[in-house]
Amino acid sequence: MTAHADLLVELLCEELPAKAVRELADGLLANLTSRLKKSAIAHGAGRSLYTPRRIAVCIDGVALQQPEQTLEKRGPAVAGSTIDGTPGKALLGFAQSCGVAIDGLQKLETDKGAWWVHRQVKPGALTLDALPSIIEDSLKSLPLGKPMRWADRDDAFLRPVHGLIALLGDAVVPAQVYGMHSGRRTRGHRFHSPGELSIPSPGVYIDALFAVHVIVDPAVRRDRVRNEVILAARSLGGEPRLPDDLIDEVSNLTEWPCAIGCTLPVEFMRLPEAVIVTTIETHQRFFPVVGDHGRLLPSFVGVANIASKDPDEIRKGYERVVRPRLADAAFFFDQDLKQPLAEHLDALKTVTYQQKLGSVYDKAVRVAALARAIAPAAGIDPDDAAAAAMLAKADLMSRMVGEFPELQGQMGRAYALAQGHSESLAIALDEAYAPRQSASPIASSALGQVLALAERLDTLASIFAVGIKPTGNKDPFALRRAALGLARTLIESGIRIDLPTMLEKAIIGVPAQSLKDYLTKVANQSFDHGLLGKLADRLSAPAVDELYEFILERTRAYYTEAGVTQDVFDAVAARRPHDLVDFDRRLKAVLAFKALPACENLVAANKRIRNILRKSEEAGGTLPLAATPALYQHQAEHSLHASLMQALAIAEPAFARGEYVEGLTQLAQLQSPINAFFDGVMVMAEDPSVRANRQALLKRVAESFLQTADVSLLA
Repeated sequence: MTAHADLLVELLCEELPAKAVRELADGLLANLTSRLKKSAIAHGAGRSLYTPRRIAVCIDGVALQQPEQTLEKRGPAVAGSTIDGTPGKALLGFAQSCGVAIDGLQKLETDKGAWWVHRQVKPGALTLDALPSIIEDSLKSLPLGKPMRWADRDDAFLRPVHGLIALLGDAVVPAQVYGMHSGRRTRGHRFHSPGELSIPSPGVYIDALFAVHVIVDPAVRRDRVRNEVILAARSLGGEPRLPDDLIDEVSNLTEWPCAIGCTLPVEFMRLPEAVIVTTIETHQRFFPVVGDHGRLLPSFVGVANIASKDPDEIRKGYERVVRPRLADAAFFFDQDLKQPLAEHLDALKTVTYQQKLGSVYDKAVRVAALARAIAPAAGIDPDDAAAAAMLAKADLMSRMVGEFPELQGQMGRAYALAQGHSESLAIALDEAYAPRQSASPIASSALGQVLALAERLDTLASIFAVGIKPTGNKDPFALRRAALGLARTLIESGIRIDLPTMLEKAIIGVPAQSLKDYLTKVANQSFDHGLLGKLADRLSAPAVDELYEFILERTRAYYTEAGVTQDVFDAVAARRPHDLVDFDRRLKAVLAFKALPACENLVAANKRIRNILRKSEEAGGTLPLAATPALYQHQAEHSLHASLMQALAIAEPAFARGEYVEGLTQLAQLQSPINAFFDGVMVMAEDPSVRANRQALLKRVAESFLQTADVSLLA
C-alpha cells in the first residue's frame, strides 16, 4: 500500500445553471482542501472539473494516514510528590489515570518548577476513515442560490442529484449525501453515451469521460468552443465576435460542444448593430460573425451539445428562433423612428425613479442642472450639456428599449442619428452610461463625459439622501459602480472639478422631502419645511463628507488594482484633495518620491517631526508663525533653514502649478541638513523660546512636504 493516493469526488446531477457550475466546483475544491488541512492530512495540488451535469474535484497525493500525535498529560509538581522516597497519593493517582507505573512517567522542567508528565505517541488515523465526513460536510457546505427539493427528500441541492463518486486511489470512500451512496459509477453524454461507466481510479477520470463524449476539463472544453466557433465563422466568410463571458457561458452549457454556422435574412441587417448583437449574443447565446472593418455579416454561429448526424436540422432550428426576435426588433425600430426622442420626455413623468425621489423625468432635470454646472470644466457649452442630459433618458420610453432594456443609451444614439441630431449628441446619449462595467472604457467624448459625471453625481447624492446606502453584498442602485465610474471618468478624462462643491450641488438638488428625511436622520432631530430651507446648506456638509469618503474608497480600489500600495494612497488621501485629477498627480509624485534613495530617511524624519509637534500640542505649547534665524544657536539650524528656503524657492511654485514630482524632488535635497539637524541639535532645549523656535522650523519642514501628501504615512 503506497503512502499517498489521488482523491476524486464527483456529484452527478441534472443540468445546472451555466453561471453556477464553476462556483460550485471551485467551492467544493476549497471545502475539501480546507478540511483536509484541518485534519492534518497532507495533499498535493487540486483542480476543479465540471460540466452542466456534474461538479468534480481531483486532489493529487492525499496521504493515506494522518501523522502520529504526541500527547502530553501534566500531573502534580515533583516537589512534595514523594515522602521519604515513597510516592504520594497524588502521584500514584496520576500514574494510575495514565495507565502506567511510576517509572513510566517523566519530569518536565519549567521556569515555575518541575512537573510529572506522561507522554504517549498516538498513531495517525487512516484517511479512508476520516474522508466520509470530510466529503459529506464539503458537499453540504456549498454555496447554493435557490436550492430545490425532489422526490420525498428533506435536504436540497441546486438540481436533483443522481450519483456520487468518491475514490481514494482505487478504493471507494463510503460517503452518503443527498440520498446517494458513493461508488465509482457515473454517466456519459446524455445522447451519445447515456449508459453508466465505471471509474477505476482518479487518474483515468478525465480520459474515461472523454471517451463517452464528456469534456470534463473546463479549460479544454472552453478551447474547443472557441476553436469550433472560429472554424465555423471562417466557413461563412468572416470572424466571430468572441466575448469571454459568452465563451464561458456556452462552454458551461455543453459537455460536447459542436459549432453550427447559420445565416440571417439580409433584410434585418438595416437594424442597428447593437440590436442584432444583443439578439444573437444575449438572448440566444450565439456568436455573431463580422467581416472587413468589423461590420456584421448576415450570419452567426450556434453551439450544439451534440455531434449531430444531420447538422442542417440544428441549423434550421437556430435560424428559426432568431428570425422572430429580429422581426419584432424591426417592427419596434420602425415604430420608434416615427416619434422624435424629445416627445418621449413627457412620458418619463409617469415612470417612478424612486418613491421619495420622484419620476425619471425629475431625475433628468436634476442631471441636466449638474451637467450645466460641469460643462465649462470640459469645454462644453452649458446649454448643450443640459439639453443632451434631458434627452439621455428619452429612449427608455421607446418600444425597443422596453423589449431590450440592455440597449438603453445605444438606442438613444441610433435614434438621434436617424432623426438628424448631431453625431456628437448621439454619441453622448450612449456614453452617458459609460463605463458600463468596471473594466469598460470611460466615455470618449467630452459631452459624453459630462453626462456620465452628472448622472453618477445625482445617483449617489439622491440615493444617499434617502438612506439606501450599500450594505454588505446589497447595492440595489449600484452605487459602488457609480462611484468608481465617477472617479475613473474624472481621473482618466482630466476634467477638473471641485468634487465636494459639486456633491453639495447634487445634494441641494434632491427633492426637499428626501433631503429633510436625510437631515433629520443626520442631525437626530426633526425639521419643518421652513427651517429646512434655512439650514439645508449648513447641514448638508455631513452628507458631502460621507459621499466624498465613499467615492474615495472606490478610488482606492481603482488604484489598488493598478498596483498602488495602501500607504501611498493613504498619504495622499490624508490631504483630502478636492480635485481627483490633482489627487492623481499627487499620487504619481509620491510614487516617484518613494523610489528616491532619500525617501526612507525623509519619511522617518517626518514621522519624528510629527511626534515632536504632537507632544508640543498636547502640552499646550504655542509655536511662533515662523522660525527666527536670530535665535538659532547651532550651524545645523542655519544650514537647515537655508536649505529649506532654497528648496522652497523652486518647490512652492511647482506645487502651485500642480507639478508635484518637481516639488518633492527639490524637498528630497533636505535629507542631509535634516539628518545634521537631528544629530547636532537638541530640539527640546531648556530655553522655551529656543525650543519653540526649533519646533517652528521643523513644522515648516513638515508643512512643505504636506503640500503634496502626508509622507509620514509611507511605509
